[in-house]
Amino acid sequence: MKYDFDELVERRSTGCVKWGECPSEDVIPLWVADMDFKAAPAIQAAIRKRAEHGVFGYTHVEEDYYEAVINWFQRRHHWTIRREEILYTTGVVPAMSVAIKALTMPGEKVLILSPDYNCFFSSVRNNGCEVLETALSRVGDTFEVDWTDFEAKCADEKTTVFLLCNPHNPCGRVWTREELERMNDICLKHAVKVVSDEIHCELIMPGYRFQPFAAVSEACRENSVILNSPSKSFNIAGLQTANIICSQPSWCRRLDRAININEVCDLNPFGPVALIAAYNESEDWIDELNQYLWGNYQALCAFITEHIPQWRVCRLEGTYLPWVDISSMGLTSQQLCDRLLAEANVWVNPGTMYGPQSGEGYIRFNIATQRSRLMEALQRICSVMNS
Repeated sequence: MKYDFDELVERRSTGCVKWGECPSEDVIPLWVADMDFKAAPAIQAAIRKRAEHGVFGYTHVEEDYYEAVINWFQRRHHWTIRREEILYTTGVVPAMSVAIKALTMPGEKVLILSPDYNCFFSSVRNNGCEVLETALSRVGDTFEVDWTDFEAKCADEKTTVFLLCNPHNPCGRVWTREELERMNDICLKHAVKVVSDEIHCELIMPGYRFQPFAAVSEACRENSVILNSPSKSFNIAGLQTANIICSQPSWCRRLDRAININEVCDLNPFGPVALIAAYNESEDWIDELNQYLWGNYQALCAFITEHIPQWRVCRLEGTYLPWVDISSMGLTSQQLCDRLLAEANVWVNPGTMYGPQSGEGYIRFNIATQRSRLMEALQRICSVMNS
C-alpha cells in the first residue's frame, strides 16, 4: 500500500473527543465515528499552506470549492450536480436540522428506519417534530425495509419527511438503486419529502456500490434534499464543512433561510481547502482506506467466530461501524457495554443508542483504527467474555 494505515497515532492530549473522554488512559475507544488515521497527505499539505498565510478571518467560499464537489460526484458516482443546487454549512448534523426546519412544521412527523443514527432522533425533536420509526427487518446477517410498515407510516397524514441514512448507520446497509426508487415511489404517493444523509458515501466495502439518492431518477432528484460531506470519509470532521444539495429552487430558498436562522452559514478557513484537496487529490487514499477497513472487518469477523461464537457480526456493506448481535448473552446492550468498559477497558456503543427497542441486543463497533489496536481490544474483550 502507498499509505501506512498501521502507523500508531497518539491522540490523547490533543482535545480529541474519542480519546479525551475516556475514563482512563488504558481504555481503547471503539465508539464515536471518528478514525485514528492521519488525513491524506494532500489534505495535510493544503492545511499547512493555508496556515502559513497567518491570517484567519471570515471565509468566502470560492468557485473552486463548488467545482471540486461537482467534479467528484460526477466522476466517482455519475451524479450531475448543478452549481446552484449546493448550499454549504458547518456539518451534516447542522444540515439535518436545517432540512427539518425548512421542510416541516412543528408537530409533524419525520419517518426514520430504526435502528438509526442517534442524532436523527435529537434533530427531529429539537425542531419540534415527532420521530416516527419503521423497524428494519433482520434477514440472515443483514437488514431489509419492511415495505408494508414503511408505506403505512408514510400514509400517516402527519408524516411529511422521510429521513434516510444512505449508507445506513448502524446496520451497515448500502441501499440499492431499486430500494431507493421504491422508497421514493412510496414517498411521492403520500406527499412525503426525502432527506438523505449520505455522509458515509465513500466508505464502501468490496462488492458494493454507493448509489446517490438524487441520481436514481429525475423523480428522486426533485423529491429530495441530500446531505453530504468529506468529513467522515477523509477524517476531517473537526474542520466543519458540509453541503446540502437540492434541485428545487423553492426548497433551496427555505433551506438557505434555515441555515441563517440556525446561524450555521459560515465556514472556517481550513474547511474549504481541505474539501478541495480531498476531492481533487485524495481519491487513491480513500480507495486504500476502504481496503484497509475491509481487512479490519474480516479480522473482526474471524476473531469473533473463533473466540466469541455467541456473538454474530452483521454484514458490513458500508461505513466502518459493524453491528454485532449479542442477544444470546442474557445481558442488555448497555449492561454488556458497561462491563466491557469496566473490565476490558474497551469502549463500544450500546445498540439502544440507535433505537431503544430496535437496537436492543446489539452493540456497535468502530473499526477505523490501526489493526494492532483493534486486535488488542478484541483480545481484551475475549478475556472478559471467557472469565
